[in-house]
Amino acid sequence: MNTVFTPARLAVALGLSTLLVACGGNKEQATDTAAAKADTATAKEDLANIELAQTQEITINNGAEPESLDPHKVSGVPESSILRQMFVGLTSVDMDGNTIPGMAESWESTDNKTWIFKLRDAKWSNGDPVTAQDFVYSFRRLVDPEIASPYSSYLADAKIVNAQEIIDGKAAMDTLGIKALDDKTLEVTLSAPVPYFPSMMIHTSVKPVHQATVEKFGDKWTSPENIVVNGPYKLSQWQVNERIVLERNPVYYDDANTTINKVTLLAIPQPTTDVQRYKAGDVDVTGESLPSEQFVQLKNEFGSQVIVPPKLCTYYYEFNHTKAPFNDVRVRKALSLTLDRDIIVDSILKQGQKVAYQFSPEAIQGIKNYTPEWKSWDKAKRIEEAKKLLAEAGYNENNPLKFELLYNTNDQHKQLAVAASSFWKENLGFVDITLNNQEWKTYLETRRKQQHQMARGGWCADYNEASTFLNTLKSENSSNYGKYSNPEFDALLNKAFGADVTEEQRAELYNQAEAVLDKDAANIFVYQYVAPRLVKPYVKGFSGNDPLNYWQVKNLKIAKQ
Repeated sequence: MNTVFTPARLAVALGLSTLLVACGGNKEQATDTAAAKADTATAKEDLANIELAQTQEITINNGAEPESLDPHKVSGVPESSILRQMFVGLTSVDMDGNTIPGMAESWESTDNKTWIFKLRDAKWSNGDPVTAQDFVYSFRRLVDPEIASPYSSYLADAKIVNAQEIIDGKAAMDTLGIKALDDKTLEVTLSAPVPYFPSMMIHTSVKPVHQATVEKFGDKWTSPENIVVNGPYKLSQWQVNERIVLERNPVYYDDANTTINKVTLLAIPQPTTDVQRYKAGDVDVTGESLPSEQFVQLKNEFGSQVIVPPKLCTYYYEFNHTKAPFNDVRVRKALSLTLDRDIIVDSILKQGQKVAYQFSPEAIQGIKNYTPEWKSWDKAKRIEEAKKLLAEAGYNENNPLKFELLYNTNDQHKQLAVAASSFWKENLGFVDITLNNQEWKTYLETRRKQQHQMARGGWCADYNEASTFLNTLKSENSSNYGKYSNPEFDALLNKAFGADVTEEQRAELYNQAEAVLDKDAANIFVYQYVAPRLVKPYVKGFSGNDPLNYWQVKNLKIAKQ
């Protein structure tokens, strides 16, 4: 039978402790940053001096079966984590998440609108040189309407000339603002100044693909026997729903500084199973989600093997704005007001997450943080206002609010969905919620086609600037699966890229955009992530200081045990 939990009963059922609230100020944050940099320096020194194991192989849980290994046909973190090992874009990141040269050795711009990238001498895994034309082809492919990339809007958000017009079928492909001046010089032209444009070039969607291979093999170009890459590792095996195996690419430009020869990436969605496999010695690095009910025990048992890196991600519940009941702002706002985020963060997760009152994480660059008025309301006032809103929308004991909540298969997502349902049922009474879990690829497709009512969502930064979050809720953005649309919000983001807008003014415009999202209850923002993992002590170089969580196996080494 179905069990209805009140928040109090839920706490008892899950074995939750008393609520604890911790606050930190700027001084503490500055100290943490300095300590993180010191840790990184120490880690690099340690890496240079460790005695290596004879066998340099590693097994990492990647959390899900990827929907594709084509950089232009994916949108999720599991896919990006694999592709980051195989492909290198114009820029990359170091162990602290700072933007560093990738295929481009250097770049320059006098106006933040026209960017010139100078490419290094590098080869594809088949021996072909990596050229500026590879990037022209790949960027055009990303916005090609026939490809229908879920990340096609990325180049429009980057303000590359004619990107949106090409996506909309209103301009020819060769009008995209990208040009190969010669084999090693790439020119990118923007319609508005974007000072952080080089940092946007770290993302999966703007990594180059090998044109001849794509054109020869079509959809089969990512098969192990066909794929051509320009990164440190090449695909050697792909067992669906089980494992992906990568082997070292000997012609990678920085192979001399790469140590691990073989990488096995598992598709284990359940954190409890992941931990069991770690304890059994089958996994060297777990996925970025540890069971909350085991967290204290794991810290006691494994000590420093438990790491909790920062992560610029926000967990939310996404409304489908295209149909009832969530095309009514009153319904959306009522559910947002009565979700008890504090219990979720402080009593269920208990791993350092923070309550989210805005879409952009508070630690991301370029944001002036927004605080909603209702944050100061007590529980009784929130419930009173929520019931009033639902009554105005026509919902009551005789006409309860009914909807389905979708989430991808994962114990923690299920746990939070059960908790959210219990809060709404306890606080509002006349709410009937059906939970629906789907495997990763099916779940993504359901959201993209707007076949859901409410869905668990999570967005992680593509680069360290607030627009990476806010852009996804613009009306025409390809990542806007809930189809939220407000011309006021769109106008604020478009204004943020004006030629004369300062960084301070842009931050204020972002703040105003967050206020519009709150007014509209665009989604229910729940918490800001951390990325807890278990890492074997012989795995060296797994940094906990990158807020983007862009780990790279080429930086790791296996120490002699």
